[in-house]
Amino acid sequence: MLVPGYGGGSLTDLPDSLLAALGLHTPNPLGLEPADRVCLFLVDGLGADLLRAHPERAPFLSGLAGRTLTAGFPATTVTSLCSLGTGLTPGEHGMLGLMLAVPGAGELFNCLRWTLAGGRTLDPDEWQPASTVYQRAAQAGVEPVYVAPGEFEGTGLTRAVYRGVRYVPADSVDDRVARTHEAMRERPAHVTVYYGDLDATGHMVGWGGEEWLRQLTLVDDMAQRLAEGLPPGSALYVTADHGMVNATEKIDAESVPELTEGVALLGGEARARHVYARRGAAGQVLESWRETLRGKAWVVSREEAVESGWFGPRVRDEWLERIGDVVAVPHADLAITAPTHHPIEALFTGYHGSMTPAEQNVPLLEVHT
Repeated sequence: MLVPGYGGGSLTDLPDSLLAALGLHTPNPLGLEPADRVCLFLVDGLGADLLRAHPERAPFLSGLAGRTLTAGFPATTVTSLCSLGTGLTPGEHGMLGLMLAVPGAGELFNCLRWTLAGGRTLDPDEWQPASTVYQRAAQAGVEPVYVAPGEFEGTGLTRAVYRGVRYVPADSVDDRVARTHEAMRERPAHVTVYYGDLDATGHMVGWGGEEWLRQLTLVDDMAQRLAEGLPPGSALYVTADHGMVNATEKIDAESVPELTEGVALLGGEARARHVYARRGAAGQVLESWRETLRGKAWVVSREEAVESGWFGPRVRDEWLERIGDVVAVPHADLAITAPTHHPIEALFTGYHGSMTPAEQNVPLLEVHT
Protein backbone atom coordinates (compact mmCIF):
# COMPACT_ATOMS: atom_id res chain seq x y z
CA MET A 1 0.00 0.00 0.00
CA LEU A 2 1.34 3.39 -1.07
CA VAL A 3 -0.45 5.88 1.19
CA PRO A 4 -0.20 9.33 -0.45
CA GLY A 5 2.61 11.56 0.80
CA TYR A 6 0.49 14.54 1.76
CA GLY A 7 2.54 17.50 2.94
CA GLY A 8 5.63 17.32 0.77
CA GLY A 9 5.29 14.71 -1.94
CA SER A 10 1.77 14.78 -3.38
CA LEU A 11 -0.28 16.66 -5.94
CA THR A 12 -1.81 18.58 -3.05
CA ASP A 13 1.56 20.29 -2.54
CA LEU A 14 1.97 21.46 -6.15
CA PRO A 15 -0.53 24.37 -6.41
CA ASP A 16 0.95 26.53 -3.65
CA SER A 17 4.46 25.75 -4.87
CA LEU A 18 3.56 27.05 -8.34
CA LEU A 19 2.26 30.29 -6.82
CA ALA A 20 5.40 30.56 -4.69
CA ALA A 21 7.53 30.17 -7.81
CA LEU A 22 5.75 33.23 -9.22
CA GLY A 23 6.67 35.20 -6.10
CA LEU A 24 3.37 35.00 -4.23
CA HIS A 25 3.56 34.62 -0.47
CA THR A 26 2.51 30.97 -0.21
CA PRO A 27 4.28 27.86 1.10
CA ASN A 28 6.62 26.10 -1.33
CA PRO A 29 6.70 22.51 -0.05
CA LEU A 30 8.17 21.23 -3.32
CA GLY A 31 10.87 23.91 -3.44
CA LEU A 32 10.12 25.03 -7.01
CA GLU A 33 12.50 27.59 -8.51
CA PRO A 34 11.39 31.20 -9.14
CA ALA A 35 9.96 31.97 -12.59
CA ASP A 36 8.21 34.88 -14.30
CA ARG A 37 5.76 32.51 -15.96
CA VAL A 38 4.62 28.98 -15.08
CA CYS A 39 2.80 26.47 -17.27
CA LEU A 40 1.36 23.21 -15.96
CA PHE A 41 0.78 20.52 -18.59
CA LEU A 42 -1.73 18.14 -17.00
CA VAL A 43 -1.93 14.78 -18.78
CA ASP A 44 -4.82 12.65 -17.58
CA GLY A 45 -3.62 9.14 -16.77
CA LEU A 46 0.14 9.64 -17.31
CA GLY A 47 1.38 7.57 -14.38
CA ALA A 48 5.09 7.82 -13.61
CA ASP A 49 5.49 4.04 -13.65
CA LEU A 50 3.70 3.85 -17.00
CA LEU A 51 5.97 6.49 -18.51
CA ARG A 52 9.11 4.76 -17.22
CA ALA A 53 7.99 1.52 -18.84
CA HIS A 54 8.11 3.03 -22.35
CA PRO A 55 10.85 5.66 -22.62
CA GLU A 56 11.35 4.87 -26.32
CA ARG A 57 7.84 6.20 -27.09
CA ALA A 58 8.31 9.39 -25.07
CA PRO A 59 11.96 10.41 -25.50
CA PHE A 60 11.41 14.09 -24.71
CA LEU A 61 9.56 13.50 -21.43
CA SER A 62 11.87 10.65 -20.46
CA GLY A 63 14.87 12.95 -20.82
CA LEU A 64 13.54 15.66 -18.50
CA ALA A 65 14.63 16.17 -14.93
CA GLY A 66 11.98 15.68 -12.33
CA ARG A 67 10.61 13.67 -9.45
CA THR A 68 7.66 11.46 -8.55
CA LEU A 69 4.64 12.59 -6.56
CA THR A 70 1.68 10.63 -5.22
CA ALA A 71 -1.76 11.45 -6.57
CA GLY A 72 -3.87 11.22 -3.41
CA PHE A 73 -6.68 8.85 -2.50
CA PRO A 74 -8.60 7.83 -4.40
CA ALA A 75 -6.30 8.12 -7.42
CA THR A 76 -9.01 9.48 -9.68
CA THR A 77 -9.60 12.55 -11.80
CA VAL A 78 -12.20 14.41 -9.73
CA THR A 79 -10.21 14.04 -6.53
CA SER A 80 -6.88 15.00 -8.07
CA LEU A 81 -8.28 17.96 -10.00
CA CYS A 82 -9.78 19.32 -6.81
CA SER A 83 -6.48 18.83 -4.95
CA LEU A 84 -4.71 20.72 -7.76
CA GLY A 85 -7.41 23.37 -7.76
CA THR A 86 -7.50 24.04 -4.03
CA GLY A 87 -4.16 22.89 -2.63
CA LEU A 88 -6.17 20.91 -0.06
CA THR A 89 -6.18 17.20 0.74
CA PRO A 90 -9.26 15.16 -0.22
CA GLY A 91 -10.32 15.11 3.42
CA GLU A 92 -10.37 18.91 3.41
CA HIS A 93 -11.98 19.62 0.02
CA GLY A 94 -14.53 16.80 0.14
CA MET A 95 -14.23 15.41 -3.41
CA LEU A 96 -13.55 11.97 -2.00
CA GLY A 97 -14.26 9.83 -5.04
CA LEU A 98 -16.04 9.51 -8.35
CA MET A 99 -19.50 8.62 -7.03
CA LEU A 100 -20.40 9.68 -3.53
CA ALA A 101 -23.52 9.36 -1.41
CA VAL A 102 -25.30 12.63 -0.76
CA PRO A 103 -25.75 12.61 3.03
CA GLY A 104 -29.39 12.19 3.96
CA ALA A 105 -30.56 11.83 0.35
CA GLY A 106 -30.12 8.09 -0.21
CA GLU A 107 -28.64 8.51 -3.69
CA LEU A 108 -25.28 8.80 -5.43
CA PHE A 109 -23.77 11.90 -6.94
CA ASN A 110 -21.44 11.48 -9.93
CA CYS A 111 -18.73 14.09 -9.34
CA LEU A 112 -17.35 13.78 -12.88
CA ARG A 113 -20.62 14.09 -14.79
CA TRP A 114 -21.98 16.31 -11.99
CA THR A 115 -25.33 14.55 -11.98
CA LEU A 116 -27.75 12.83 -9.67
CA ALA A 117 -30.40 10.36 -10.81
CA GLY A 118 -32.63 11.74 -13.54
CA GLY A 119 -30.09 14.36 -14.58
CA ARG A 120 -30.56 16.54 -11.51
CA THR A 121 -27.50 18.37 -10.26
CA LEU A 122 -25.97 20.12 -7.24
CA ASP A 123 -24.59 23.61 -6.72
CA PRO A 124 -20.78 23.42 -7.23
CA ASP A 125 -20.23 26.16 -4.65
CA GLU A 126 -22.05 24.13 -2.03
CA TRP A 127 -20.64 20.70 -2.84
CA GLN A 128 -17.09 22.11 -3.00
CA PRO A 129 -17.07 25.41 -1.07
CA ALA A 130 -13.31 25.90 -0.60
CA SER A 131 -11.64 28.77 -2.41
CA THR A 132 -9.32 27.80 -5.24
CA VAL A 133 -5.68 28.62 -5.85
CA TYR A 134 -6.82 30.38 -9.02
CA GLN A 135 -8.99 32.75 -7.03
CA ARG A 136 -6.06 33.44 -4.73
CA ALA A 137 -3.78 34.06 -7.71
CA ALA A 138 -6.28 36.48 -9.25
CA GLN A 139 -6.53 38.39 -5.98
CA ALA A 140 -2.74 38.75 -6.03
CA GLY A 141 -2.78 40.20 -9.55
CA VAL A 142 -2.02 37.04 -11.56
CA GLU A 143 -4.71 36.04 -14.08
CA PRO A 144 -4.76 32.24 -14.22
CA VAL A 145 -5.63 30.65 -17.56
CA TYR A 146 -7.00 27.18 -18.23
CA VAL A 147 -6.68 25.76 -21.76
CA ALA A 148 -8.90 22.71 -22.38
CA PRO A 149 -11.61 21.32 -24.66
CA GLY A 150 -14.64 23.56 -25.03
CA GLU A 151 -17.02 20.80 -23.91
CA PHE A 152 -15.80 21.17 -20.32
CA GLU A 153 -16.35 24.91 -20.08
CA GLY A 154 -19.06 25.76 -17.57
CA THR A 155 -19.59 22.19 -16.33
CA GLY A 156 -20.23 21.56 -12.66
CA LEU A 157 -16.81 20.00 -12.15
CA THR A 158 -15.09 22.92 -13.85
CA ARG A 159 -17.02 25.39 -11.70
CA ALA A 160 -16.10 23.43 -8.57
CA VAL A 161 -12.35 23.11 -9.12
CA TYR A 162 -11.39 25.89 -11.58
CA ARG A 163 -13.18 28.87 -10.08
CA GLY A 164 -11.19 32.00 -10.83
CA VAL A 165 -9.58 30.95 -14.14
CA ARG A 166 -10.00 32.48 -17.55
CA TYR A 167 -11.18 29.47 -19.52
CA VAL A 168 -9.70 29.26 -23.02
CA PRO A 169 -11.48 26.60 -25.09
CA ALA A 170 -9.21 24.70 -27.48
CA ASP A 171 -10.16 21.32 -28.89
CA SER A 172 -7.26 20.20 -31.07
CA VAL A 173 -3.68 19.69 -29.96
CA ASP A 174 -2.55 22.46 -32.31
CA ASP A 175 -5.05 24.88 -30.81
CA ARG A 176 -4.10 24.00 -27.26
CA VAL A 177 -0.41 24.54 -27.97
CA ALA A 178 -1.10 27.86 -29.72
CA ARG A 179 -3.47 29.17 -27.04
CA THR A 180 -1.00 28.18 -24.32
CA HIS A 181 1.85 30.03 -26.02
CA GLU A 182 -0.36 33.11 -26.36
CA ALA A 183 -1.26 33.05 -22.67
CA MET A 184 2.37 32.58 -21.67
CA ARG A 185 3.32 35.92 -23.25
CA GLU A 186 1.83 37.65 -20.22
CA ARG A 187 4.07 38.43 -17.29
CA PRO A 188 3.42 37.05 -14.78
CA ALA A 189 1.59 34.05 -16.27
CA HIS A 190 -0.07 31.04 -14.68
CA VAL A 191 -1.35 28.65 -17.36
CA THR A 192 -2.73 25.12 -17.10
CA VAL A 193 -3.25 23.05 -20.27
CA TYR A 194 -5.14 19.74 -20.10
CA TYR A 195 -4.98 16.61 -22.27
CA GLY A 196 -7.35 13.71 -21.59
CA ASP A 197 -7.18 11.23 -24.48
CA LEU A 198 -4.36 9.13 -23.00
CA ASP A 199 -6.60 8.22 -20.05
CA ALA A 200 -9.64 7.63 -22.25
CA THR A 201 -7.65 5.25 -24.45
CA GLY A 202 -6.25 3.41 -21.43
CA HIS A 203 -9.73 2.85 -20.06
CA MET A 204 -11.03 1.33 -23.26
CA VAL A 205 -8.09 -0.77 -24.48
CA GLY A 206 -5.66 -0.79 -21.56
CA TRP A 207 -2.33 0.92 -21.09
CA GLY A 208 0.81 -0.35 -22.82
CA GLY A 209 -0.78 -1.51 -26.08
CA GLU A 210 -0.10 0.06 -29.45
CA GLU A 211 -3.11 2.37 -29.39
CA TRP A 212 -2.13 3.68 -25.95
CA LEU A 213 1.50 4.03 -27.03
CA ARG A 214 0.46 6.18 -30.00
CA GLN A 215 -1.28 8.46 -27.53
CA LEU A 216 1.85 8.55 -25.38
CA THR A 217 3.92 9.62 -28.39
CA LEU A 218 1.39 12.35 -29.13
CA VAL A 219 1.65 13.58 -25.52
CA ASP A 220 5.44 13.59 -25.80
CA ASP A 221 5.30 15.65 -28.97
CA MET A 222 2.82 18.08 -27.40
CA ALA A 223 5.10 18.55 -24.37
CA GLN A 224 8.07 19.27 -26.61
CA ARG A 225 6.10 21.79 -28.64
CA LEU A 226 4.91 23.52 -25.48
CA ALA A 227 8.48 23.72 -24.20
CA GLU A 228 9.93 25.03 -27.45
CA GLY A 229 7.51 27.97 -27.55
CA LEU A 230 8.12 29.25 -24.02
CA PRO A 231 9.38 32.80 -23.60
CA PRO A 232 12.48 33.43 -21.46
CA GLY A 233 11.93 33.21 -17.73
CA SER A 234 9.34 30.43 -18.00
CA ALA A 235 8.92 27.09 -16.26
CA LEU A 236 6.95 24.20 -17.73
CA TYR A 237 5.85 21.44 -15.38
CA VAL A 238 4.37 18.17 -16.65
CA THR A 239 2.26 16.07 -14.29
CA ALA A 240 -0.77 13.78 -14.17
CA ASP A 241 -3.79 13.13 -11.98
CA HIS A 242 -3.21 9.37 -11.58
CA GLY A 243 -1.74 6.28 -13.23
CA MET A 244 -3.52 3.08 -14.28
CA VAL A 245 -3.58 -0.71 -14.11
CA ASN A 246 -5.05 -3.24 -16.54
CA ALA A 247 -7.62 -5.46 -14.88
CA THR A 248 -7.10 -9.19 -15.33
CA GLU A 249 -10.03 -10.10 -13.08
CA LYS A 250 -13.46 -8.58 -12.53
CA ILE A 251 -15.99 -9.21 -9.78
CA ASP A 252 -19.59 -8.19 -10.42
CA ALA A 253 -20.52 -6.79 -7.02
CA GLU A 254 -24.19 -6.73 -7.98
CA SER A 255 -24.42 -10.49 -8.53
CA VAL A 256 -22.39 -11.86 -5.60
CA PRO A 257 -24.75 -12.34 -2.61
CA GLU A 258 -21.94 -11.79 -0.11
CA LEU A 259 -21.33 -8.36 -1.66
CA THR A 260 -24.97 -7.27 -1.90
CA GLU A 261 -26.42 -8.23 1.46
CA GLY A 262 -26.87 -5.18 3.64
CA VAL A 263 -25.66 -2.77 0.95
CA ALA A 264 -27.75 0.31 0.20
CA LEU A 265 -25.52 2.05 -2.36
CA LEU A 266 -22.33 1.10 -4.20
CA GLY A 267 -20.30 4.20 -4.92
CA GLY A 268 -16.72 5.15 -5.71
CA GLU A 269 -15.37 3.27 -8.70
CA ALA A 270 -13.98 -0.15 -9.58
CA ARG A 271 -10.59 0.34 -7.88
CA ALA A 272 -11.82 2.40 -4.89
CA ARG A 273 -15.29 1.38 -3.79
CA HIS A 274 -17.36 3.36 -1.28
CA VAL A 275 -19.86 0.83 0.08
CA TYR A 276 -22.81 2.42 1.88
CA ALA A 277 -24.60 0.04 4.23
CA ARG A 278 -28.23 -0.10 5.24
CA ARG A 279 -28.95 1.14 8.72
CA GLY A 280 -27.43 -1.19 11.30
CA ALA A 281 -25.66 -3.38 8.70
CA ALA A 282 -22.22 -1.72 8.52
CA GLY A 283 -20.48 -4.35 10.65
CA GLN A 284 -21.96 -7.22 8.68
CA VAL A 285 -21.07 -5.59 5.34
CA LEU A 286 -17.49 -5.00 6.47
CA GLU A 287 -17.05 -8.59 7.56
CA SER A 288 -18.59 -10.01 4.39
CA TRP A 289 -16.64 -7.80 1.99
CA ARG A 290 -13.41 -8.40 3.89
CA GLU A 291 -13.83 -12.17 3.73
CA THR A 292 -14.98 -12.27 0.09
CA LEU A 293 -12.10 -10.07 -1.14
CA ARG A 294 -9.42 -11.47 1.14
CA GLY A 295 -6.03 -11.44 -0.59
CA LYS A 296 -7.30 -9.17 -3.38
CA ALA A 297 -8.28 -5.89 -1.74
CA TRP A 298 -7.76 -3.76 1.33
CA VAL A 299 -11.18 -3.60 2.98
CA VAL A 300 -11.62 -1.24 5.93
CA SER A 301 -14.29 0.67 7.78
CA ARG A 302 -14.81 4.39 7.27
CA GLU A 303 -13.17 5.03 10.62
CA GLU A 304 -10.13 2.94 9.74
CA ALA A 305 -9.66 4.70 6.39
CA VAL A 306 -9.84 8.12 8.07
CA GLU A 307 -7.55 7.19 10.94
CA SER A 308 -4.99 5.70 8.53
CA GLY A 309 -4.70 9.02 6.71
CA TRP A 310 -5.90 7.76 3.34
CA PHE A 311 -7.70 11.05 2.66
CA GLY A 312 -5.13 13.24 4.41
CA PRO A 313 -4.26 14.12 8.01
CA ARG A 314 -7.90 14.90 8.79
CA VAL A 315 -11.35 14.72 7.25
CA ARG A 316 -13.77 17.54 7.91
CA ASP A 317 -16.80 16.41 9.92
CA GLU A 318 -19.22 17.52 7.22
CA TRP A 319 -17.57 15.21 4.67
CA LEU A 320 -17.51 12.03 6.77
CA GLU A 321 -20.82 10.65 5.50
CA ARG A 322 -19.62 11.01 1.91
CA ILE A 323 -17.20 8.17 2.67
CA GLY A 324 -18.59 4.64 2.48
CA ASP A 325 -19.29 2.73 5.67
CA VAL A 326 -16.87 0.29 4.06
CA VAL A 327 -14.03 1.23 1.69
CA ALA A 328 -12.79 -1.56 -0.60
CA VAL A 329 -9.54 -0.95 -2.49
CA PRO A 330 -8.14 -3.72 -4.74
CA HIS A 331 -4.40 -4.32 -4.68
CA ALA A 332 -4.45 -7.23 -7.12
CA ASP A 333 -5.31 -6.48 -10.77
CA LEU A 334 -8.98 -6.64 -9.83
CA ALA A 335 -11.90 -4.42 -10.81
CA ILE A 336 -15.04 -4.44 -8.63
CA THR A 337 -17.74 -3.68 -11.19
CA ALA A 338 -21.46 -2.91 -11.10
CA PRO A 339 -22.68 -3.62 -14.65
CA THR A 340 -26.34 -2.80 -14.07
CA HIS A 341 -25.81 0.67 -12.67
CA HIS A 342 -22.46 1.47 -14.30
CA PRO A 343 -22.35 -0.55 -17.56
CA ILE A 344 -19.67 1.43 -19.39
CA GLU A 345 -17.21 1.23 -16.50
CA ALA A 346 -17.72 -2.53 -16.38
CA LEU A 347 -16.42 -2.81 -19.96
CA PHE A 348 -13.13 -1.02 -19.28
CA THR A 349 -9.74 -2.67 -19.52
CA GLY A 350 -7.75 0.01 -17.68
CA TYR A 351 -8.72 1.27 -14.23
CA HIS A 352 -7.38 3.50 -11.46
CA GLY A 353 -8.23 4.64 -7.95
CA SER A 354 -6.24 2.37 -5.64
CA MET A 355 -3.01 2.84 -3.67
CA THR A 356 -0.70 0.73 -5.80
CA PRO A 357 2.41 2.47 -7.17
CA ALA A 358 1.13 2.17 -10.75
CA GLU A 359 -1.95 4.21 -9.83
CA GLN A 360 -0.49 6.56 -7.23
CA ASN A 361 2.84 7.57 -8.76
CA VAL A 362 2.67 10.59 -11.06
CA PRO A 363 5.58 12.49 -12.63
CA LEU A 364 6.56 16.08 -11.99
CA LEU A 365 8.89 16.91 -14.87
CA GLU A 366 10.24 20.38 -15.56
CA VAL A 367 11.70 22.62 -18.25
CA HIS A 368 13.14 26.10 -17.60
CA THR A 369 13.97 28.78 -20.14
